[in-house]
Amino acid sequence: MLAQRLAGDGVAVLNAGISGGRLLRDGMGVSALARLDRDVLSQPHVRAVIAAIGINDIAWPGSTFAPGDAVPQAAELIDGYRRLIARAHARGVRVIGATITPFAGALRDTPIRGYDSPGKDAVRLAVNDWVRHGGEFDAVVAFDAAVRDPARPEAMLLVFDSGDHLHPGDAGYRAMASRMDAALLSKLVRSAALAH
Repeated sequence: MLAQRLAGDGVAVLNAGISGGRLLRDGMGVSALARLDRDVLSQPHVRAVIAAIGINDIAWPGSTFAPGDAVPQAAELIDGYRRLIARAHARGVRVIGATITPFAGALRDTPIRGYDSPGKDAVRLAVNDWVRHGGEFDAVVAFDAAVRDPARPEAMLLVFDSGDHLHPGDAGYRAMASRMDAALLSKLVRSAALAH
């Protein structure tokens, strides 16, 4: 949906997201930090990356996916984002930080247990505060604000929910894409091209 919005500006979108992806540790594939060079920075003409990652880092520990793992502290995730930003900047690539979407009730109607908790949401909120106010990303997109329920901000608004309370449906992804400032993204892409 973002690609459709940006096509008229001559900006292409490459989706390097994977199911179960995590920033710090391997999940259903290698971690984002481990695959950053291969999947993102080595791609031809890459100028900006949207770092929309972290939900599985927070939610997997203590769940059926990783029952023996401890939930990371916000500082651990922030350190991971800082490493991602530094590596991208070293290659002249701008980084847009995306806030982590809410996931209260996630996967409750599946065999997966323990995916969400108030403690995990506290980590999400702390990370999102840093993403928004830390000043280390080149730009920020508020994906959480795009899809959260104003009455229950720890949960996704039902109209945006795919049904598992974790993944947005088409309306949710449209809302998230609409949060991207196309003019700002085009400016970041152009400035990265000049710096590269």
